[in-house]
Parts: sequence; C-alpha cells; structure tokens
Amino acid sequence: MQVILREDVDKVGKAGQVVSVKDGFGRNFLLPRGLAYPATESNKKRVAAEATRHLTKDAGHQAEAEALAARIAAVDLTFTMQAGEGDKLFGSVTSSDIAAKLAEAGITIDKRLIELPEPIKLLGVSRVPVRLHRAVRPEVRVWVVKA
Repeated sequence: MQVILREDVDKVGKAGQVVSVKDGFGRNFLLPRGLAYPATESNKKRVAAEATRHLTKDAGHQAEAEALAARIAAVDLTFTMQAGEGDKLFGSVTSSDIAAKLAEAGITIDKRLIELPEPIKLLGVSRVPVRLHRAVRPEVRVWVVKA
C-alpha cells in the first residue's frame, strides 16, 4: 500500500514522503491515527500545499527565534548563593531559577526550553543553551557567585 506521511514516523519515513507499507499497518495504524493519507493524486496536492504552508510558518518562527536569541545572548545572569568548602553550593541553580531571572530581564522563556541537564551546584560561570527553534540555540551565561 502506498501512503503519504503527514508526520515523521519512526522507521518508516519523514513527513511528506510517499512510502510503501504493508496493507494492515497502513489501514490499521497510519490512516486511523491521521499519520498518513492514501497516495492519490489529490492527496499528493494536499500534502504539497501543507508542506509549503509549514515551511512558511517555520520560517516566521525561525525569524522570531533569531531575534529573541540576539537578546538572550546579550544577557548575563548572576546568582548570589551561599557556598561551602570546595565552592559547592548549599542549594542549586535550576532551569526554573534561570527562567525567573530571564523574566526579570524582560525575556519570557518557558523553563522546559532551557537545556540544563542537571542543576548547577558549583560556583563559577556556566553556559546554558536555550532551545528556541531546532536551528536556533543561543547560550545564556550564568554566573554563580558566593554570598
């Protein structure tokens, strides 16, 4: 069975591709969930129109993300924390703390977009990436100083 994928499907293909799948997989999984269309001429035209609309929308989001990235890259965040021996903090700096400081600086970012694998627990400077768009990932400089 030939289908046109509407979304990326693992081990099958990317959105917009025409792929051959087994009849049962297409009929029982892909089509009912809206992940694919049957590969007819009218559906090919529909998917082409969706792709151009998606590219236009994505370009607009990327332009907004680049403008925000320029503002984020210019910001240095300073956290004053109490520290013990070996410059280890008594607490930690989390993505929520970074999002709150960015909000104070006038930049509203969801804390889930801040790519902090684990909280910062040492004094010093850290570069923390922010995922604004798949092609735009600015870094925020986070200074943690002793109180």
